[in-house]
Amino acid sequence: MSSNQSLAEASPASRYPVAVLVPCYNEERAIAKVVADFRAALPAATIYVYDNNSTDGTAAAAAGAGAVVRRETHQGKGYVVRRMFNDVEADVYVLVDGDATYDASSAPKMIAKLLADRLDMVVATRIEREQKAYRPGHRTGNFLLSGLVTHIFGRAFTDILSGYRVFSRRFVKSFPILSGGFEIETELTVHALELELPVDEVATPYYSRPSGSASKLATWRDGFRILWTVLRLYRAERPLSLFGAFGVALAIMSIGLAVPIFITYVQEGLVPRLPTAVLSTGLMLLGFLSLACGLILDTVTRGRREAKLIAYLALRAPGEERRG
Repeated sequence: MSSNQSLAEASPASRYPVAVLVPCYNEERAIAKVVADFRAALPAATIYVYDNNSTDGTAAAAAGAGAVVRRETHQGKGYVVRRMFNDVEADVYVLVDGDATYDASSAPKMIAKLLADRLDMVVATRIEREQKAYRPGHRTGNFLLSGLVTHIFGRAFTDILSGYRVFSRRFVKSFPILSGGFEIETELTVHALELELPVDEVATPYYSRPSGSASKLATWRDGFRILWTVLRLYRAERPLSLFGAFGVALAIMSIGLAVPIFITYVQEGLVPRLPTAVLSTGLMLLGFLSLACGLILDTVTRGRREAKLIAYLALRAPGEERRG
């Protein structure tokens, strides 16, 4: 038995069922290496590869490397992750892309941290090991989106778009996935921040893709989809903040239009700009209506958040021994 295998089997992670989840689309050149690397790093884990309508030999290569291969026909990473979270039973879940860019040897450390600190999610922060590992557009987009999430939702992760994460069972089985594409990572991050779940991150090496392998992430198209997801989650999770801001802006505009009219009325007893007065009144009414919508939606959001927490707390905590 190798020293790496001995260390892996002696780690706390070896006492809990671990599932490695690999969503794949046309990764024939990389998937066998991914399976082999995680088999070496986590010899007791079950590796699941979910093929998302690949047109090459991804499924055959994964099966040949020893993975459990399944298929998801709805196109998009979010749909694949939803299916994996629903289907697979384990205590610890490792989610990783099938492009061989992430460091499998970091998985035991991430799992040990999750169990020792009783966390619900550990995110691998990518540290480039090769100059071409990160495309400039992706690096800039990740920085901007991470900053936006931090500004809206408070404390966030250094790398919110990382596709390499470790989860507890209670996170996976209580997370209502709504995204269908690459915006799934943003949704995972915001879910953890909104429920104030115990999370952390670990710096891990990040490598370039194997020769002949191409990224499926479109910088502009998927970047805008991720940005829209952030804004949609802001509307859904912080409605009072959003609609309250609209209400205040409308009220300020209304007052700005009304002040000259009021001064003229006090001085001359006339309202010479009736259309402006009507517009000012309408803006103020819209401001109050926006605030009222925010208050109502905030009540709904609190109810949804409580339901998520109840579902989350009904499951076993990470590192807790099975009963019975």
